[in-house]
Amino acid sequence: MSTTSTVPVVRTGERAGQDNRPTEDRIVVLDHALVVLDGVSTVTDDQPRGGWYAGALGERIANLLTRTPRSDLREVLTAAIGGLARDHHLIPGRSPAATVAVVRLANHQIDVAVLGDSPITAIHLDGTLLQLRDDRLAQLVDAQPQAALYRSRLRAGHGFDEQHREILRELRDFQNTQVNRPGGYWIAEADPEAGQNAFAATWPAEGLTDLFLATDGITEAVDAYRLLTWPQIAALSRAVGPDAVIDTIRDFEAQDPDARHHPRYKPSDDAALAHWLLAAPQPGRP
Repeated sequence: MSTTSTVPVVRTGERAGQDNRPTEDRIVVLDHALVVLDGVSTVTDDQPRGGWYAGALGERIANLLTRTPRSDLREVLTAAIGGLARDHHLIPGRSPAATVAVVRLANHQIDVAVLGDSPITAIHLDGTLLQLRDDRLAQLVDAQPQAALYRSRLRAGHGFDEQHREILRELRDFQNTQVNRPGGYWIAEADPEAGQNAFAATWPAEGLTDLFLATDGITEAVDAYRLLTWPQIAALSRAVGPDAVIDTIRDFEAQDPDARHHPRYKPSDDAALAHWLLAAPQPGRP
């Protein structure tokens, strides 16, 4: 008998990052699929077009998942990115963009795909983790001298000053030279070929208890802060809800407002967490 529920429960949490701007993260919940997107803020300071793009692309992905439930997820992403670019006359290199994470449950298996730094994490009954992640952008950025410079300046106590912002602009300019090209990194923008370059996998659903889709406002707590593990996130989300996970991260960041101890781009990033409860955990485990 399968240990996976036939009607999984989905819990979600979302929170804007800073400066009274609306969050540019988006969560789409379907009967047997989830989509999480992180809109990239690239156009202006007062018009969060990354959020518009994430919302519009999420709707298209949802429609395709509903209309063609057996399509390869990379084909779904390709069609959604291409259709949105065509209908809104988006130009590669000058378009808003978003990361995408998609999961689909069907026939006792879970299809997963990621494009950009919004990973998918699953927890098994025995406590082991499955993860699909796309670290291509992080690897490129971390190799740049500006990455070491902004971190050293934060550790020295300079805070999020104008020079910090200028360093980040330099990093963003570099990123723009590497987007959606071989040897660079791929993200949902105006080039449908990005969909074909998503990372995809299929996992057996049997024995999985928890499935998470998260934007980097959440994953920093695991990867950079070492504040939480995924099993701890699962336990907290099951007991209280995903918003409690975000509260824990915000409280931690508030104790380091100038990022001296944990250098980061901004005081707090937009955060979105979708938690798919697939089955009861093993007795004695969260």
